[in-house]
Amino acid sequence: MIGTRSRGSQLPESDPNKLALKAFRKVGLQDDEDVKFMLKGSKLKKVKSGTWKKNRKLKLQEDGLSIWCESRNKAPTFSVMDIRDIQEGHRSEVMKKHGSSFSEKRCFTIMFTSSRTNLDLVAESEEEGRRWVQGLKKLISRVETMSQREKIEHLIHQHLEKADKNNDNKISFKEVKNLLKMINLKVDDDYVNFLFQQCDKSRTNTLEEHEIEEFCNLLMQRPELEEIFQHFSGHGQWLTVGELENFLKEQKEVSPAETCLSIMQNYGFHDNAKQNQLLTQDGFMMYLLSPDGDVFNSDHDKVYQDMTQPLSHYFISTSHNTYLMEDQLGGPSSTEAYIRALLRGCRCVELDCWEGPNGEPIIYHGYTLTSKILFKDVIRTIRDYAFTVSPYPVILSLENHCGVEQQTVMARHLKEILGEMLITAPLDGKVLSELPSPEKLTSELSDLVIYCQSTHFQSLEQTWSKQAAHETSSFSETKAKKLIAENGPSFVLHNTLQLSKVYPLGSRIHSSNFNPQEMWNGGSQLVALNFQKPGMEMDLNKGKFRQNGRSGYILKPSFMRDTSVRFDPSWPLSGAGLDRKQLIINIITAQQLPKVNKDKKNSIVDPLVRVEVHGVPEDNNTQKTRYIENNGFNPVWNEVLQFTIIVPELALIRFVVEDYDTASSNDFIGQFTLPFTSMKEGYRHIHLLSKDSASLSPATLFVRIRIKSL
Repeated sequence: MIGTRSRGSQLPESDPNKLALKAFRKVGLQDDEDVKFMLKGSKLKKVKSGTWKKNRKLKLQEDGLSIWCESRNKAPTFSVMDIRDIQEGHRSEVMKKHGSSFSEKRCFTIMFTSSRTNLDLVAESEEEGRRWVQGLKKLISRVETMSQREKIEHLIHQHLEKADKNNDNKISFKEVKNLLKMINLKVDDDYVNFLFQQCDKSRTNTLEEHEIEEFCNLLMQRPELEEIFQHFSGHGQWLTVGELENFLKEQKEVSPAETCLSIMQNYGFHDNAKQNQLLTQDGFMMYLLSPDGDVFNSDHDKVYQDMTQPLSHYFISTSHNTYLMEDQLGGPSSTEAYIRALLRGCRCVELDCWEGPNGEPIIYHGYTLTSKILFKDVIRTIRDYAFTVSPYPVILSLENHCGVEQQTVMARHLKEILGEMLITAPLDGKVLSELPSPEKLTSELSDLVIYCQSTHFQSLEQTWSKQAAHETSSFSETKAKKLIAENGPSFVLHNTLQLSKVYPLGSRIHSSNFNPQEMWNGGSQLVALNFQKPGMEMDLNKGKFRQNGRSGYILKPSFMRDTSVRFDPSWPLSGAGLDRKQLIINIITAQQLPKVNKDKKNSIVDPLVRVEVHGVPEDNNTQKTRYIENNGFNPVWNEVLQFTIIVPELALIRFVVEDYDTASSNDFIGQFTLPFTSMKEGYRHIHLLSKDSASLSPATLFVRIRIKSL
C-alpha cells in the first residue's frame, strides 16, 4: 500500500469532512490512546551498528495504516500490512550487539514480511517505547481482521487523500483523473466525466462527502460477481438457502443447510436478511473474497497428513547457506537470515562452521568476503525460533571445518544452549532400521550424527544392500539430475529408506537456485534452496510447503513410499503415479493490481496472466492470456486455459501476473503458487504475492476452476 505524505500535525478529529479521517475510520482505531500517540510522531533512535545510531522521526500517517519514517535512502513510508512482527527489547541481532546500553523497555524492532531489513529503534523513554509497541500491535491485529472489501475501501480513500492536492476535502474532475492513475487505471475522459457527473449531485463540479462515497462504490463495482449472483438468485435481491446450496454445488463444496445458514450469518449485511435466512449481493461478494472463497483449500491450512511415517517419507523444507542475506561472495551473514527461514517453515538449516578468534567457532561462507557470525549466536537464534511456526523437528546441517578444540566448543554450545531440545541418542534405544517419524521427534532438534549421518555416496545398489537408514547422502544439482535421468526409479527407491540432500552448484555466486521440482520428482527430501533469493524456484518451494499447516513436512505420494511400486519420474506408468486429470481455468478478472513503476505517476500496467504447471516432464506447461491495455485496477480477460496433468500428486500450479512490454521482457507484478491437490474448484479468488512472497493485498485474480478425470 502506498503511504500518504507526512504533514507533521495531528489528525484534526473534529473535521468530519477530512478525507484521511474517512480512511482512518475504516481502520476503526481513531479513539485508541496509543494510536493517537503515534499520530503525533516521535523522535526515535535508529540503530544499525555500534557507531551508526541516529535520530529519526516516526509518525503514523493520517490514513491510520501508513507509517512515515525519516530516511535518506529508501521510500520513507511503509504500511502496517507489511509488518510481520514486533520484537520487544534486545531480541534482534542488532539489538543484542549494539542495544545493550539502552533499557530493554525502550527498545523494539519492526520485522517485515518482505525482504526489507529490520527497523531497530530506541525510544526516548520507556513510556514512549510502550506506546509504540502497543499501538503497532493493535494496528497489526486490526489488519489481520480486515475483510477484503475493507482493505479495498481503505486503499481508495488513501489515494483520494493523496489526490486532494489543495487539501480542501473535495475532489475536482482533474483530481479524479489523477486518482485513476494512482489506482492503475487509464480510461477515456468521456467515461471519467460520465462517472463524475453521475456522482456530482450538488452540481458544484467537485465531489464531497457522500458524493465521494458514491464514487468509491462505483469504482468497487464487480459486474462479474453481480452476474453470478443474478444467475443463482434468479435475478432476485437475495439468495435463499436452496439457491445458495445450488451455488455451493457448483463450487464442489459440501453444502448441507447448516453450512448455508452459517454463511448467511457470517456474511449477511442486514439483520433482516439474517433473520429470514437470506444472503444479500454484498454478502455474497464478501463470501467470495473471504478465505472460504479462496483458491487454496483452507482444510490444508492445518496439519492434515499422517505424521507417523519415517522421515524419509516426507519432503522437508530445506535452506542452503542459511546464514547469508545476499550473494555468496561478499554479502552479509546474519542470524536474521535464520529467523526468516524458520518463520517460513524451513525445517533443515545449514551451518558452515569455521575456526574463529578467541576460541569461538564462526559461521560464514568459507574463503569469501561474506561477513562472519558466532556459532553460539546462531544456535541461540535457532533455539528461540525453531518452533514458532511448526512443532516438527529441525535438522541442523553442520558443515564442519573446525579443529578438535573448537569442535569441542561447538558440542558444548549445542548441549548447553539447546539442552533437552537436542537429540543425542537413538530414541528408546531402538536399532536404526528405519528413520523415526516427525511425531516420536516433535519439538526437538535432530542431531545429524544420530539420525542423519552424512555419508559419501557410492552407488544405489550399495545403499540398498546396507539398509543403513541413518546415512544421508548429499548431491550437487547436476549429480542428482543425472541420477534421476539415468536411473529414476532406483533413486526414488533409494529415497524411501534414506534422506538425500540436493544442493546448488558453487558456481551460483549470486545465490540463484535450480528448479526444485525435478528433485522432488526423484523423491529427494532435502532440496536445499537459497531462501534469500526470490524468484520462480522459491515460489515453487513456498507453494509446495504452503500445505499441511505450513509445517515444513509434506508426506510423499504413496507411489513414492511403497517399495513394491516402481515410480519412474520420467515416464510414469499406470498404477505407479499415473492419474490423468484435465485442469480448466477461466481467467476472469483481476482487482487492484499494484503499479510496477511507482516513480512514474502516469505509468499504468498492461497486465496479462500466465499459468504454469510444474510437475513430471510431461506435465510441464505454460499458457497465457492476452494483455489488457492501461488497466491494473479491474482488467477483464474471460479467457479459458486448459492443461492435461498425468501425475497430479506432484504437480504445482503457478499463477503469474505480468506487465506486458513490447520493447523488453515483461515486468513481474505478482504471483501465487499452490499444489494441484490443494486447489479448490469453482469461482475462486487468488490473493497475489510479491517477488519476496509478501502479501500484495488487496490485489487478487478472480478465476473459475474445473477439474475432470480423463
